[in-house]
Amino acid sequence: MQRGTRLGTFLLVIGLAVHCGAKQLAVVVEKENPASGLTSVNLVKILKAQSRTWPDGSAITVVIREPGSPEMQIVRDRLYKTSFDELKALIANHKGSIVVASSDEDLLRFVGSTRGAIGLIDVYSITHDVKVLKIDDLLPLEAGYLLRGK
Repeated sequence: MQRGTRLGTFLLVIGLAVHCGAKQLAVVVEKENPASGLTSVNLVKILKAQSRTWPDGSAITVVIREPGSPEMQIVRDRLYKTSFDELKALIANHKGSIVVASSDEDLLRFVGSTRGAIGLIDVYSITHDVKVLKIDDLLPLEAGYLLRGK
């Protein structure tokens, strides 16, 4: 019975998110990445290019959408805590370690095929080509998840 209750709750949450138009973002990495989760503090350091390698020594490449895109509003507000112009300057100063993808498909393709890549994407665009990381021990759509839309 508990399994059915969880499934029902999950479907209700997804339905409400779709109905409200809320953006639900996920942090994804290539499938071979040994990481299963990050703290929000470590995620911010990675996104700001302050942490440049994974524990195994592989280089981190951050893949994000256009700074002005709706997907990035929540990221700018909650993670970067910076303005549009400041984010553009950060990207320009870290060419190669921060890559801007023009679409979710491009982001998934890049992350899925690049060792050490990490990306931020709408949960409804996730494919089997990437692995979703927990942030502060929470998955997207769980209450309290850092990148869960309002």
